[in-house]
Amino acid sequence: MLKKTIGYFALLLLFLLSNSSGNSAPQAPGKTEEGETGTLERMIVASGSVAMDLDLDRLRGPVAATKEVKRETLRFQVGPNSFFTVLVFDNALRGPEGGSMGLIPGNAGNLPEVLRASVNQLVIEKRSPDEAFDLVVRDGKTGFVFFNIEGHLYDYNAATHLLSIKDGRLLISGEFANKLGHPADAGAAVGGISITTAMYVIESDTLVNGTLRSTVLPAHRGTNRDAVTSVPGPDVIVGDLPSMGQFGSSGTQVGLAVGTTSCNNGDVELDWFALTQVDHPVIPQNLYRMSGGTTNDDRFEQIGQSWLKHAFLAEQGNACGFGCTPAANGTHLGVGCSDPYDANLNANQGSGSADGLGSRAWVNPFTGVYPSTAANHTGHSHTGTSHRILVEGSDLNTTLNSGATYYAEAQYVTPHEYAWCQTHPGQCNMYNNASYRQFTVSGTTNFSFSPVGATVRMAPAKN
Repeated sequence: MLKKTIGYFALLLLFLLSNSSGNSAPQAPGKTEEGETGTLERMIVASGSVAMDLDLDRLRGPVAATKEVKRETLRFQVGPNSFFTVLVFDNALRGPEGGSMGLIPGNAGNLPEVLRASVNQLVIEKRSPDEAFDLVVRDGKTGFVFFNIEGHLYDYNAATHLLSIKDGRLLISGEFANKLGHPADAGAAVGGISITTAMYVIESDTLVNGTLRSTVLPAHRGTNRDAVTSVPGPDVIVGDLPSMGQFGSSGTQVGLAVGTTSCNNGDVELDWFALTQVDHPVIPQNLYRMSGGTTNDDRFEQIGQSWLKHAFLAEQGNACGFGCTPAANGTHLGVGCSDPYDANLNANQGSGSADGLGSRAWVNPFTGVYPSTAANHTGHSHTGTSHRILVEGSDLNTTLNSGATYYAEAQYVTPHEYAWCQTHPGQCNMYNNASYRQFTVSGTTNFSFSPVGATVRMAPAKN
């Protein structure tokens, strides 16, 4: 339980410390000597619009300095319920956390071919603080960055819950400049961008002198187009794959694990009884590589898989923004609620632990049925790769796999959904339990991973 919640309280601690007396950020009215007092809200995008004013002549090649600049406006709608998160304290914006918002084009314009090919899958992504640019415009599937954004300002209207990002300048990325055939234009400003989004609260925390006193996970009360609706019966999905890491090696192979956040998309609490009881989800993890050919998309190969993580305790979060109705305890996942397992937990090999990894051979992949001994490790010892996502190092080596893209996939398999389906015909939710996310790989012998874009929910990586 401590491991699963440490990330949240680390974020809360960072939030408190970032507004200490030594920080130049403005102090909130509720500041006291002991710590913050007030309401901290985490919000995501309900809907919105984006306008990009682009100098298309400049994108086609260098132009004479005397030529009049003519910009064309490309308009997009923001995909509903995009997981682009911000923190608001007592109605004052504290800043974005991370995530991305998908773009739905309203007009295409006379774009260069490489940009036109991606116009239906563009996203705006908030990068990590150590990146050179705060926001980028990129292809949501391949990760290819078209524009870096600089100079933008955030503005939040608490009365209307509108977040505006304005005065951003669009700079040609290095990789886009190379694709266009004029690499010297990398970093050149070719237009501006403005973003307006309606936000809604997915988590509201009450702080008193820096101490968390209560948490509310409200349901989203949006328009019919935006509203999140549950399906009949229990329905566990993979709501997010937030992280991935290497946790050991043996010979030429490495052992990996991916973090998984599950969400109950159904209107019935989901059974979550830990071993030795036999009614909880199990979590397989897989890794795929796309490579080959002039554009590195000829082959899509599975290069690794793990044993099954056995779920053991359901927290009651709201990471999917469904609106959580918490269950009474950790033996069930409440309606709309989420439960996080970080990559470290999903790398736990077992060694007799009820929350470790168990063999796939013990589990019926359709019914989800398994015996109480499904995670028994008697009679064998573990190396750094045992039972984790087992991958040959040469399949990840960035020198040997230049241009390849990698996709992690996880799935939640549970006997509860199948049993419910048998007694409630038409309420069979066993077919949407896999999700995937692209990760970039760094390293040649030891490897690190960074997520690219948002998790693609309820679809296998081979989709």
